[in-house]
Amino acid sequence: MSYTDQDRLIAFAGIYQAAYCVRQIARHGTVDTRIMEPCIYSLFQIDTPSVAAAFGPPGAVASGARQIVAQLTAGSNGGPPRDQELLKYVVTLIKLEGALSRRPDMLATIHTGIEALTLARDDRPLLDPGLLASLATIYSDTVSRLSPRVMVSGEPLHLDNKDNQARIRAALLGGVRAALLWRQVGGRRWQILFSQRQLLESARGYLASAVLG
Repeated sequence: MSYTDQDRLIAFAGIYQAAYCVRQIARHGTVDTRIMEPCIYSLFQIDTPSVAAAFGPPGAVASGARQIVAQLTAGSNGGPPRDQELLKYVVTLIKLEGALSRRPDMLATIHTGIEALTLARDDRPLLDPGLLASLATIYSDTVSRLSPRVMVSGEPLHLDNKDNQARIRAALLGGVRAALLWRQVGGRRWQILFSQRQLLESARGYLASAVLG
């Protein structure tokens, strides 16, 4: 199956959206549920008819796409500089997915764990604290043991909160899932450096279609 630049943009925006959730929770103790839910939703999607469907309804990763536009236009016309913290999370998640792809044992553990959660979820909402805690455990038992480690910066008050810790780890797992999808549809790290104009056009196109939809 062939994939488009828009497919790659949507998956890449999923990584950015997960990274944004991590930063918001770590720094402010909260994040908009409409931004967090697609990151968690994607973890339970194994076979989807399209890349976009992996994250939910149309425009589900609009927040991530906005972050991409902000990053690629940073510093222009006197605007704010590039968000290095957010970029650090995105790059680390991509590297972690690469490390995870070489560990079939961990991939199997994650698949089994999420499959079990899917069967036991019933009607619990995606951001149910118990569900997020279970996803956080899956992350701790697998991805967190790989290198590089994600070094989360934020306010100690929020980072010490157990529910926030679970939400951050669940969001990171969602970010790794998005990075896996990005690689599967042809995403490569060199594109971040050498295809920025195409990436920016795709992000703006996605945002325009999300508004029209």
